[in-house]
Amino acid sequence: MAGGETVLCSARATVMIYDDTNKKWVTSGSGPNTYSHVQLLHRPAAGAFRVVARKMQPDQQVVMNCALARGLRYNQATASFHQWRDARQVWGLSFCTREDAAAFATAMQGALATLQGDKPLPKRDEDVSSVSVVPFWFSAPLPQSWVH
Repeated sequence: MAGGETVLCSARATVMIYDDTNKKWVTSGSGPNTYSHVQLLHRPAAGAFRVVARKMQPDQQVVMNCALARGLRYNQATASFHQWRDARQVWGLSFCTREDAAAFATAMQGALATLQGDKPLPKRDEDVSSVSVVPFWFSAPLPQSWVH
């Protein structure tokens, strides 16, 4: 984590990228298919947010470093699989637990609302459950094993 950044939320998930050529989801990074430590980071001085994920293995390979931009749409495809598109690709997170997924979604929705100028970023002890997200539908099919 770079200096001046605050961790808004941490979760464990498998980081996926949608392979548009083959029309399927693939695991991000190389090596063994392990969970990643995913963090939503905020840099207050720049008003910027990013999602960073490192594989939970000895080399801690970075498998995601995605800046959040104004207008980004975050989709909770299922209770434990969430996705969004940036300028280069479609990202997916298959969370270990529904609780991790719900906490991460709440933090993402707060960050996106802040970027839109709709709401200041809540303090850690404030309730962020009232933040709404703009739904969107992405046509990539989910692997059946992720549909709970």
